[in-house]
Amino acid sequence: MTNPPVAASTDDSEKLSLSTKLAYGAGDAGSGITVTILTFSLMVFFTNVAGLDPRTAGNILAIGKVWDAINDPIVGVMSDRTQSRWGRRRPWMIFGAIPFGLFFFLQWLVPQFTSDPAANKVWLFWYYVLVSILFNTAFTAVNLPYTALTPELTKDYNERTSLNSFRFAFSIGGSILSLLLGLVIFNIVTDPIQEYVVLGAVCAILSVFPIYWCVWGTRERYTVDAEPSLPILEQIKIVLSNRPFLYVIGIYLCSWLAFQLTATILPYFVVNRMEMGSYFPIALAVQGVAIVMLFVWSAVSKRQGKRTVYFLGMSLWIIAQGGLFFLQPGQTLLLYVLAAMAGVGVATAYLVPWSMLPDVIELDELRTGQRREGIFYAFLVFLQKISLFLALFIVGQALGQAGFVEATPGQSPPPQPESAIEAIRWMIGPIPTVVLILGLVLAYFYPITREVHAEILLKLRQRREAQTPSEG
Repeated sequence: MTNPPVAASTDDSEKLSLSTKLAYGAGDAGSGITVTILTFSLMVFFTNVAGLDPRTAGNILAIGKVWDAINDPIVGVMSDRTQSRWGRRRPWMIFGAIPFGLFFFLQWLVPQFTSDPAANKVWLFWYYVLVSILFNTAFTAVNLPYTALTPELTKDYNERTSLNSFRFAFSIGGSILSLLLGLVIFNIVTDPIQEYVVLGAVCAILSVFPIYWCVWGTRERYTVDAEPSLPILEQIKIVLSNRPFLYVIGIYLCSWLAFQLTATILPYFVVNRMEMGSYFPIALAVQGVAIVMLFVWSAVSKRQGKRTVYFLGMSLWIIAQGGLFFLQPGQTLLLYVLAAMAGVGVATAYLVPWSMLPDVIELDELRTGQRREGIFYAFLVFLQKISLFLALFIVGQALGQAGFVEATPGQSPPPQPESAIEAIRWMIGPIPTVVLILGLVLAYFYPITREVHAEILLKLRQRREAQTPSEG
């Protein structure tokens, strides 16, 4: 008689209370709030409120993303080595939460350093670069140790899955809440600068408190030794030798580059092309539908497979993305329809590449006999930041080349020349569409089908059974 799998049941000593799970999940609410607002709003804030040239604005955001990629491994190593009466992870959250909220808020101020407009723009550039670096450092100091808490709260497979479900719920809730707040605040406050100051302040406060809820509502029960870090060239060799992972990289990069391009240019498209007062309702339509469809696609994936889900979702997204190019001012209802269709596809960008990753890791285990999740996950997270960097750089450079007219601080955005409007249309329509089609082609050739994956799991199970001594 064999023992049941570890994942089949949960020992009573491993079960976590509802209060612990709620506290843990709350730790990601701040990330959901801040990342959503920054993704949709910071670029347009720089050009339409702070009065920066779009190329300058894009460079500020790109510098922040480059630093974000650099500080991740630094904080990760320091977090692993931390020793305190609060454990290894929670001290970072305790001392990082306030700077996290403060530097998020400071990004939405437009300080006046000098009366000379040209000189003031130079000062503003360095101010926002500094604040961006400090915010990304504080974000990593809070979020990376938070994500590392899961294995230190429980060793049980089911309980870890449950913890991440709570985390997912709070992150989604924070994302929706931030867009609703933007919609409400922008309807109440009329001053262009004060709109973002109020939104930044409210979101900063709402982002900090859940972090302390997580800190005081959880207790680290285990110490998980970090795996020895391989040299970077060895990591690259491992990644490049796994052909299915290269497809996952391409699919993920195409999906997220298209999403980040759309999210960055969407405010300009809604305000300058469609002549609507606020872009928050459209952003809410995209994200709201995407979140609902995550659960729908997850269920479909179990029956039809990941590639089928990706093809269905991407097809709708491609139609919607291409359709945006042809929209005329006043076609508001059609804009909402296309936004909802895009949201159906965006859900697959969240779901499919991440769900493909465990398949790739299991194939690597079958070939090498080792589990190396850290290397593969690290590369995918790095690619997410690269896609954001590329999107911000492309949008900033394209708007600048097209003659986009930045606003004077404190005044309403000026009318844009036809060349800038055309650039906006191309960046929300044909360019993301081409990128999505490329991702679709890569998904077609992705080699791990449902049948191949079942065979991988069977071989792994047979190997483990052969390595496990039989019981009398």
